[in-house]
Amino acid sequence: MIVTFPPDSVMMNESFDPIAAGQEYMENFPGLAEKFEVDNPGMHRTDSVDYDILLDGELWLELDDGKEVHLKPYDTVIQNGTRHAWRNKSDKPATIAFVLIGAERE
Repeated sequence: MIVTFPPDSVMMNESFDPIAAGQEYMENFPGLAEKFEVDNPGMHRTDSVDYDILLDGELWLELDDGKEVHLKPYDTVIQNGTRHAWRNKSDKPATIAFVLIGAERE
């Protein structure tokens, strides 16, 4: 799937409607949207091996331990069921391609 993340400031704006955004997520990403943590916005873990390629813009990958990795176009991340969140701290949208391959936890 290809996702464009708006700048984080968009979601901090008083006009942002989190309920509508949540409904859009549920419609467009069934099975994935339910993985997001209510108490830690953006944090989630999937039962998959993920290949992520940043196509445009900048993103920060926040990991379970709080560490953040700054990504620029064409940077690639491979994850294996890691708890994480995507943050766009820039002032421009960022587009990333995700390939998720289902996996089982042991």
